[in-house]
Amino acid sequence: MTSPLKRLFGQTAIYGLSSILGRLLNYLLVPLYTAVFVDPSDYGVVSELYAWVAFLIVLLTFGMETAFFKFIQKEGTKEKTFTTALVSLLFVNGIFFLIIVLFNADIARLLLFEHHGEYILLLGAIVAVDAISSLPLAKLRAEEKALRFSLIQFSSIGVNIGLNLILMLGFVSSDHPERGILFILVANLIASLVKPVLLYKSFRLKSSFDKSLFKKMVFYSLPLAIAGFAGIINETLDRILLKQMLYDPLMPASLNYAEAQVGIYSASYKLAMLVTIFLQAFRYAAEPFFFNQMNNENKNQIYVKVMDVFIGLVCVVFLLVALNIDIFKYFIQNESYWIGLQVVPILLLANVFLGIYYNQSIWYKLSGQTRFGAYIALCGACITVSINILFIPNYGYMACAWATLIVYFFQMVLSYLLGQKHYPIPYNIWKFFLYTGSTLGLYLLAIQIEIDGFYLNLAFRNGLLIIFVTGFLYFEKSRNLDESKSA
Repeated sequence: MTSPLKRLFGQTAIYGLSSILGRLLNYLLVPLYTAVFVDPSDYGVVSELYAWVAFLIVLLTFGMETAFFKFIQKEGTKEKTFTTALVSLLFVNGIFFLIIVLFNADIARLLLFEHHGEYILLLGAIVAVDAISSLPLAKLRAEEKALRFSLIQFSSIGVNIGLNLILMLGFVSSDHPERGILFILVANLIASLVKPVLLYKSFRLKSSFDKSLFKKMVFYSLPLAIAGFAGIINETLDRILLKQMLYDPLMPASLNYAEAQVGIYSASYKLAMLVTIFLQAFRYAAEPFFFNQMNNENKNQIYVKVMDVFIGLVCVVFLLVALNIDIFKYFIQNESYWIGLQVVPILLLANVFLGIYYNQSIWYKLSGQTRFGAYIALCGACITVSINILFIPNYGYMACAWATLIVYFFQMVLSYLLGQKHYPIPYNIWKFFLYTGSTLGLYLLAIQIEIDGFYLNLAFRNGLLIIFVTGFLYFEKSRNLDESKSA
């Protein structure tokens, strides 16, 4: 493996330390929430609120992180680029939060959170703080200060976990679940504020706002923002639509049922997100890394190697979770949520395809053809909305899961085809079919053969996982040996 690749995966490991440990600690909140929220509808409220957070973060950062990485490549523009991007974020998020302060009660009514304007106010504050903090954190990534980045992220996560444990265990009862929802948001806001406090030096601007540069950055980032917004539709709209489409205004009791379905689906979705833990850690390191390789004459060879290893690793995570679902399900303490576990393998596979798409998508960022990212995501968003609207009334959250899988597969294929036309990278397609095909084959074999005895069945399934890992390591090691001989 070349030195640049070692650096990439080394930084991925450091980013992953905060990401993976943070997510795992957050996973410990799932049993807490599902134990405290006896009625899944209360957890459904929390899940929907955070679906809106995901939407708004993408909207209010409007692609400025990637634009920052792009425009600092020109010598001597780092501070001016940072100042221009940060000032624009401060302005946009300030306007957003003012709107939330003035109209939170009306927004709460529209979202079916009647009499809970405080949810919207806290949600707005969380989003604004996180959006503004994203750029100083991006600056740390650009400077390859992975350790400091991880320490700041982990500090925020630690505060969030600690406050959740104190507030949820000490001050919430099943008689007043709305108090638990409020405490979760308060804990999140305090934890979010940790980031700008630790990054306070970054807010001492060393340059002036450049209007001309801002226009260039917006022109570059706007398609990415559209792509990101459409992408978040694919990722989170299902929970919002699930509630809205299962609720019947003529039957007030249906609101509780709709929120309960959101809660069950969201709890199961958490298990599928184990793949996205790796994706997040990888993306933090990969985006600046790929840009730094732009002038490397062997850049395409590096991108291909990264893709091969990446596909194998996400397939390992898929098998790890899917074949051990009987263990992972205990993250969800309340058995009333377990009915939704059938969506986990579908969503795991969907996230494998999403990860491959994210890895591919570097082609339109490197080439400056970011409009294609918007086209791909918008097509995906249209499919997401169509499938969910058509099938949620009859199939509930199963429609949401299958829509996610179909859309991410579609985006992956479309991105590959467009990339080969406009910015060709000679990916090893046979590796994709080898790794994903054998992964699905081993999973289907495991669910067809049920061995008597919990531990024997577990051993059989993990034996299949070991077979895949062994094969993956063999193929990657053999390729590296062949390349070293031919060099």
